[in-house]
Amino acid sequence: MSKVVLIGANHAGIAAANTLLDNYPENQVTILDRNTNLSYLGCGTALWVGHQIDSSDQLFYTNKEAFAAKGADIHMQTDVKRVDFDNKKVYYEDANHQESVVDYDKLILATGSTPIAPKLPGMDLEGVHFVKLFQDSQKVDALLAQDHVKNVVVVGAGYIGVEMAEAAQRRGKHVRIVEAADTCLSSYYDKWFSEDMDKVLSDQGIELNYGEMVTELKGDGAVSKVVTNKGEYEAELVILAIGFKPNNELGKDALELFDNGAYLVDLHQQTSIKDVYAVGDCATLYSNALKKTTYIALATNAVRSGIVAGHNIGGTPLKSLGVQGSNGISIYGYNMVSTGLNMEAAKKAGFDAVYTEFEDLQKPGFMDENNNVKIRIIYERESRRIIGSQIASYTDISMAIHMFSLAIMKDVTLEEIQLVDIFFLPHFNQPYNYITMAALSATA
Repeated sequence: MSKVVLIGANHAGIAAANTLLDNYPENQVTILDRNTNLSYLGCGTALWVGHQIDSSDQLFYTNKEAFAAKGADIHMQTDVKRVDFDNKKVYYEDANHQESVVDYDKLILATGSTPIAPKLPGMDLEGVHFVKLFQDSQKVDALLAQDHVKNVVVVGAGYIGVEMAEAAQRRGKHVRIVEAADTCLSSYYDKWFSEDMDKVLSDQGIELNYGEMVTELKGDGAVSKVVTNKGEYEAELVILAIGFKPNNELGKDALELFDNGAYLVDLHQQTSIKDVYAVGDCATLYSNALKKTTYIALATNAVRSGIVAGHNIGGTPLKSLGVQGSNGISIYGYNMVSTGLNMEAAKKAGFDAVYTEFEDLQKPGFMDENNNVKIRIIYERESRRIIGSQIASYTDISMAIHMFSLAIMKDVTLEEIQLVDIFFLPHFNQPYNYITMAALSATA
């Protein structure tokens, strides 16, 4: 039997805990988490805040009692003060400021990530919020219900920023996005796709201020204006969504770190110190597109890393298969999905990357329920290895991206995609499927 201490109980920590408790019940598992709740599906925040779902209750998929029933010793509202890696001890303080210490044989760090907070004048004004925790979302939801909040400025046009802009607009607010890049979602999509989403947003009345940097937040106690390098905009609510950084406070002085501060782990999720594992947004992962270690903060990656760590700690050697960073977004019914690298990321990584693309109706023209679909496949010029793909449509084409995720993991070439067995039925696609046509359209 091993004494396992798990610090952090959101997606990665939950996956690790469930793997241990369900498959290796002989281990003694202690879970420490600073929050009042666990398992919050932050990806559903905008749906709730935008009143597209009735309640936030369904955004939680487990609770403290479920882990206690499995035999875990779980402590919520617990702040871990430090870890003594040499003597394998964790020092923590509960909600009543009672200090305690617990020994471990194996330690799992699942401390996640924290929002990037710009150092701007006015950051302490009321009405300036992140949307990381459930409590953050509750505050934003409450403000959107107030009549005096008429103007919302979202800083950052990544996934969270775009989703929250839609949510605020659905609540009847005037919404403006301020973004330093020249389009939305630029970390995931090429302009051929992201400019479509820009149009979707602007068609709904959302103001898009791209190529602008916020320099100051103004207000008398509460925020009233956002100042950028190009202008000033009224705002009674400011939502900051400019990204996340790994939370490495407990181990940054003892463990080997990646260039962005994430804990550097191997394919077993073990850190540079034996018996110490790191999972989720606080840790690195291996990218099959890049063929090297990197950092991608996604809940799906977090879950898989937790499963891998749980099995290794439980005694079953298991290596991560790596990830592709598969992701997706749906805004006002327009669906965009991607996996691997976009062209900018591929070139930045040093690849001689080229792409092939195709656009057409998804189904034969005689089908009534039909939408346009566009696809781009990115591959290495010489090896022909697929390293990325993006697909978009008002139809739900999301499952198609999983094939490209597997293709990247298995080093599939463009020519193999040209001949892959894809069935035809008018209800689903055209005789020459858009995937096949994109692959066959390659000129490089």
